[in-house]
Amino acid sequence: MPVSRLLEQLAIQAGTVLADRSLMLATAESCTGGLVAAAVTDISGSSGWFERGFVTYSNEAKTTMLGVPAKLIREHGAVSEEVARAMVDGALLNSRAQVALSITGVAGPNGGTPEKPVGMVCFGWSNRVTTIVETQRLRGDRAQVRRQAAEHALRGLIELVRSEA
Repeated sequence: MPVSRLLEQLAIQAGTVLADRSLMLATAESCTGGLVAAAVTDISGSSGWFERGFVTYSNEAKTTMLGVPAKLIREHGAVSEEVARAMVDGALLNSRAQVALSITGVAGPNGGTPEKPVGMVCFGWSNRVTTIVETQRLRGDRAQVRRQAAEHALRGLIELVRSEA
């Protein structure tokens, strides 16, 4: 999926605020499949502020790569704020980054339930002191949901990093 102009702009903004503060970023992505990592690594010089990205599409990957407890996934489901929090914490624990973001959701067109419909995406952001999680209901087809999720994750990251100043 090509990076949208807005996603590119947000990645540049994120890079600027991270570089200005000498911070490194780690990402933990599920439904976006590395879209945030792709957007930030499209930027020349991103190695100065992007430390690593985890694409943990399966529940097993969330558990083995990020340390998300399998019990947490069983109890709350992979698409939950609890798992988004565990993913962002795991990204920080398994990297040298000072800030991280996580994304887990139902991109569609299948896989939705009445409790967790297509377009439901949970996000996490952390700077090792403050952790924020939230759920959004995004609209559109699979590509649109994934793009909007990546954009929202970068917006939240920029807000978190700016709030530290």
